[in-house]
Amino acid sequence: MPALLRPALTAFGVACLVSAASLASSGAAFAQAKQQAAPAQPAAPAQQQAPALKQIALTDKQLDGVLAAQKDMDAITEKLPENTAPDQKVIGQLDGVAKKHGFAGYDDYNNVVDNISLVIGGFDPATKKYVGTEAVIKAQIAQVQADKKMPAKDKKEALDELSTALKTPAPAIENKGNIDLVGKYYDKLVAALGDDQN
Repeated sequence: MPALLRPALTAFGVACLVSAASLASSGAAFAQAKQQAAPAQPAAPAQQQAPALKQIALTDKQLDGVLAAQKDMDAITEKLPENTAPDQKVIGQLDGVAKKHGFAGYDDYNNVVDNISLVIGGFDPATKKYVGTEAVIKAQIAQVQADKKMPAKDKKEALDELSTALKTPAPAIENKGNIDLVGKYYDKLVAALGDDQN
């Protein structure tokens, strides 16, 4: 789903979603970091800030709902032009899909996805164990620095993006049970939601 439809969670979103998919190369890390750092919505006045993430205790039912809804959500959002806000018709379609899969509406669905992303951002994609976003970002920085094939310009951009993410700490996970639950669904979630970063 295009990033413009999901609320921006601050720069920590870079860290959360960069690590969501298993990184086969530093080039993949850069591409993901670059896309996630792009504005989540069209340029807006500086006084408009994305709402703070409302952390919730996730349930199996919610994760099953996200996984079941993803194909339908993608079918709607893939048709949208880049960096444009969805119109009321599209919002209604997204709302309908969310309700069909057990959510109160699209905002509820988005909040669950954002809570999942917060947790996934702290998983080491190689070990599939939760290590925290700071450790994941540091590993990605080391991976980019060690990549001899990455063009210098791309390497600098990737390192800048990752450094920015490192300086903007993710909120602490309030519901520690979310870590185990997301870990249980990790492969399915990365497969379903990981397409957002490609």
